Amino acid sequence: MKSIDPNDFKVTAPIKLNDLPTDLKNDASDDAKENKLDDVREKLSAIQDVMYAHNRYGVLICLQGMDTSGKDSLIREVFKEFNSRGVVVHSFKTPNSAELEHDYLWRHYVALPEKGKFAIFNRTHYENVLVTRVHPEYILNENLPGIEKVEDITPQFWKKRIKQINHFEKHISQNGTIVLKFFLHLSKNEQRKRLLRRLENEEHNWKFSAGDMKERECWDEYMQYYEEAINKTAKENAPWYIVPADDKDMARYIVAKIIWEEMQKYTDIKEPELDEKVKGNIEMYKELLNGEE
Repeated sequence: MKSIDPNDFKVTAPIKLNDLPTDLKNDASDDAKENKLDDVREKLSAIQDVMYAHNRYGVLICLQGMDTSGKDSLIREVFKEFNSRGVVVHSFKTPNSAELEHDYLWRHYVALPEKGKFAIFNRTHYENVLVTRVHPEYILNENLPGIEKVEDITPQFWKKRIKQINHFEKHISQNGTIVLKFFLHLSKNEQRKRLLRRLENEEHNWKFSAGDMKERECWDEYMQYYEEAINKTAKENAPWYIVPADDKDMARYIVAKIIWEEMQKYTDIKEPELDEKVKGNIEMYKELLNGEE
């Protein structure tokens, strides 16, 4: 199996999604990919345990991608070795009435990871410059000053939102949240195949909705807005990675490997030293406990 270099997927210059592969065409067997993933996820689980004891950083994993790009199964497979207390998954759907009474970033702020933990955003704050750009009428539900009709939503409005998202990510990264963002780059043809499988497999019928077809019709618009959002928000403090997603097994391994490699940069994440007084009295404590037998 060819080695994976996370830098090959990191956005460091303006990208065109149409120029990037959705499938690496790696010749590795399914077993080989699973073995590689198994090795990395065990390492990730171990580093989360150390993070919990260190209690200085939280990690925010942002997953974006079109319907059927594999976000749910990736979360299940990459993080299944984690201690359940160390990882929390948030799936952001249409804002509810309580969320709409706050600004659009509020529900994301309150879901940020505690120190020592991972939080996974399955769909993220970027929905506010993706879905709402494709369907700007959704913005009217936010009851914003000066926005009475769709025509009031100008290009400047979207520029301001992108700037606010950059500020949000800069703020949280400066306060101990490690931000890693992944776009699962799926081809339109592969999405067609996956939607057909949902329809053909009775056990998975429930996953299909008519809305999937409606959103598929907007594919080109979504690609345009994804491209723009990624290019304008790919920062060192909150990098974007474009992950080929036609091969689910490979996509999971790539994401896990990137997270692992990024975490290695934080050399200060270590288990805390035992208090000197306690360390000096270890033998006494052992004798006391053994004496209870």
